[in-house]
Amino acid sequence: MRHRQVLAVVAVASAVLSGCADRPNDLDTYYDDPTTTTTTTTVAPAVAPPPVVRSDPPPSTTSKPVSPLVRTVAQAVLTDADLAEEGVSPGEAKVSNCLPMLRVDEPDEQLAQDGSWRYPTGSSLEQRVVAYPGKGAAAVVQAVKCAGQAVTLPAVAGIDAQRGWCEGSTCTVLLAKGELVSGVQVTANTAARASEAAKRLAKIAAAKLKAAQLP
Repeated sequence: MRHRQVLAVVAVASAVLSGCADRPNDLDTYYDDPTTTTTTTTVAPAVAPPPVVRSDPPPSTTSKPVSPLVRTVAQAVLTDADLAEEGVSPGEAKVSNCLPMLRVDEPDEQLAQDGSWRYPTGSSLEQRVVAYPGKGAAAVVQAVKCAGQAVTLPAVAGIDAQRGWCEGSTCTVLLAKGELVSGVQVTANTAARASEAAKRLAKIAAAKLKAAQLP
């Protein structure tokens, strides 16, 4: 009788062990609750925008308006057409001898304009026209002192003042009208040729000067 009970106990134990055989032999896994997997999303830190660099506005390229007097100065400058009978061609834009005495200060540099030409013989012709706002041009001509001997010029109607000088083979003529002064200078091979040309050109320059006056 005792032998049968022992066999029964052994049979039950074998059945229990047999039922647990297909479970993993991991006590933690077997008895603990299933582990929940959590997915963590990594958010990149916000990148601050680059600082705004404020630069000074570019300088204005708007030039100040040209005054009517500046245009008047340009109208008094001799052109190639005015000098067609002289047979000259444009030369280097420069003035020398007595003409540099006619000048204006830096703020009004546009109120002075020059012209230069050359004769086929090698003689040169230079001109400078200068405006003196609010000042009578005749007084400027009277105050200029050029080197050389004074030259008597034929009177030109409509001109406020005129003077001339010859130094060697260079002759200079200054003409004034309103607020403008026109200076013409000729350097030739001989003093006689320079004097002749200066007197001839004085009439042409005077006509331009009178035509250029403001209404």
